[in-house]
Amino acid sequence: MGVLPGIDAAHPVILITGANTGIGRITALHLAKLGACMVLAGRDPQRTAPVVQEIQTLTGRADAARFLPLDLADLHSVRQAAQAFEAWGLPLHALINNAGVAGAKGQTRQGFELAFGTNHLGHFHLTQLLLPLLLKTPQSRVVTVASRAHLAALNGITWESLEQVTRSRFGITEYAVSKLANILFASELARRHASQGLLSYSLHPGVIKTEVWRHAPWWAQPLFALRRMKTPLEGAQTTLHCVLHASPEQNGLYFSNCQPRTPGDHASNPLLARQLWERSVAWTKDF
Repeated sequence: MGVLPGIDAAHPVILITGANTGIGRITALHLAKLGACMVLAGRDPQRTAPVVQEIQTLTGRADAARFLPLDLADLHSVRQAAQAFEAWGLPLHALINNAGVAGAKGQTRQGFELAFGTNHLGHFHLTQLLLPLLLKTPQSRVVTVASRAHLAALNGITWESLEQVTRSRFGITEYAVSKLANILFASELARRHASQGLLSYSLHPGVIKTEVWRHAPWWAQPLFALRRMKTPLEGAQTTLHCVLHASPEQNGLYFSNCQPRTPGDHASNPLLARQLWERSVAWTKDF
C-alpha cells in the first residue's frame, strides 16, 4: 500500500484542474503533503506558479508539483494538454476534474455554451484522452467536482441550448445544467469502466467562498455574503474523501459532506447519462 490511502504507490501522480486557487489549491496542497506528485492543469502559468512553489517548499520535493497548460474552453488545448502529459512518461493514479466557471456568459472556442463546454465537455474530453493511462493503474480514480446546483436544472438537459450562447441573465440555469452533466458523466464513467478497475465519483463541495462566481455582476456579489459559506479548506474535504477513502463499492456515487447522497431525479437517470455520453463523444471526436 502506498502513502495515500487507497492508492498503491509511494508517490502517486495526480492531475487536478483549476488548482491555482480555492478548493483546488487546498486539495493539491493536502495530497502533495501526503506524498503525491501533483500536476496542476490550468490556463495561467503565472497564477499557478506560486502554488507550485508552495507545494515544492512544503514537501521539500521538486517533483511534488508541476504545471500543465490547459484551457478547458478549447478542445484543441485539452488534446494538447493530454499529449503533453503523455510525453512526460508518467503513470496517472487519479484525475480530479475540479475547475469550473459560473456566472459567465458566452461560448467556448468550438461554439458550446460556456459553462457546459468548460465544466463538462472540457473535462469529458480530458478524461477520455487520459483514459488509457488511467486504465493501466489498478483502481485509479476520477473525481469530478459537481454541485448541489444541479437541482436547479429543472428541465434536465435541453440539447439544442448547449450549442448556443448563454441565455439566462446570470448564467445560473446553464451552470446548473453543467453540474448535472458532471454527475451524469461520473456515474456513466463508472458504469462503462468499473469492470476494468476504474473508480469514478462526483461530489458537492458545499457553498464555497471562492472565485468561481467572479464573473457574476458586481452588484450581485454582496448577495453571496448573505449566507454562510464554507471556507476552501472545508470545501476541499469531500474531494479529498473521494480521492482517499471512497470505496470501490461506492463507485459511481455522488457525495456531499463526505457521505454518499442521492442526487436529483435527472442526475439519477441512466438513460440521460448514456445520451449525454454518446453526444459528448460525438462532439469531441474530431479534436
